[in-house]
Amino acid sequence: MRLVFAGTPAVALPALDAIAASEHELVAVVTRPDAPAGRGRQLVPSPVSAWAQERGIPVLTPAKPREPEFQERLRALEPDCAPVVAYGALVPRSALDIPRFGWVNLHFSLLPAWRGAAPVQHSVLHGDEITGASVFLLEEGLDTGPVFGTLTEPIGPRDTSGDLLDRLATAGAELLVRVLDGIASGALAAVPQPKEGISTAPKLTVEDAQVRWSDPAFAVDRRVRACTPAPGPWTTFRGERLKLGPVTPLTAATVITGGPPAPGPGAVVVERNRVLVGTGTVPVVLGTVTAPGKKAMPADAWARGARVESGELVS
Repeated sequence: MRLVFAGTPAVALPALDAIAASEHELVAVVTRPDAPAGRGRQLVPSPVSAWAQERGIPVLTPAKPREPEFQERLRALEPDCAPVVAYGALVPRSALDIPRFGWVNLHFSLLPAWRGAAPVQHSVLHGDEITGASVFLLEEGLDTGPVFGTLTEPIGPRDTSGDLLDRLATAGAELLVRVLDGIASGALAAVPQPKEGISTAPKLTVEDAQVRWSDPAFAVDRRVRACTPAPGPWTTFRGERLKLGPVTPLTAATVITGGPPAPGPGAVVVERNRVLVGTGTVPVVLGTVTAPGKKAMPADAWARGARVESGELVS
């Protein structure tokens, strides 16, 4: 089939690599316009755009897919199908109807669970043990289209969103190509999503990434892992924002046999080789800490450098 791929961030690159190695013909990519980045705020192409430019593949960067000029260019390419991975813009019906077999989206959840922009983050945040990926026919609704195929992936107890997304992007790329093969051969038909089990996964904001120390330790742990690497978990200390790496909850048995009572929520305990912070239940051990203007460092090194005293608070 003649394919026009739509995607923007680096998580889409495994799918592009898989499509390029397949029997299908990649005739162009659609991606978000160049965006300012870095201290100089210079315009930088998206990872998908850079991938295509390196290979001499035409790049379409409409501000919005509803633009008539973009749709004319898309129609001229005569695509059979438009595979999508994390494109980042809503596609109107007038554009959805251009490819013969429509737009086929790789989504990183087991639909209808976690429809929306941040399915992997929400699966970690809510303590799911199993997630996966779905390839479905894109509609104007939010991830509501019929599904061509799925895969499952266990969520490990220490997985961050970044860890999980890397695995799903690789496995999902293979699933996407298998679906495209099935569509081309006529052997595959999409199945409507169940009406039960629907949940939504809106984008997590910087405010969502602030650690809530009054939560139970397991919830603190999940929030930190869900927001790693983006938008990045953080807390405040002495009026400044600290970025945090993954934390490790202590077990109840460790606290009971450890001597002194557990610290209250947000209270810091500095030990010789580790730093603890109290939560609504048991304390957690801090991993890495990034102070303003500094590089990430182990929490005990940060505590020594900042001369942190036990009993000080983070919030």
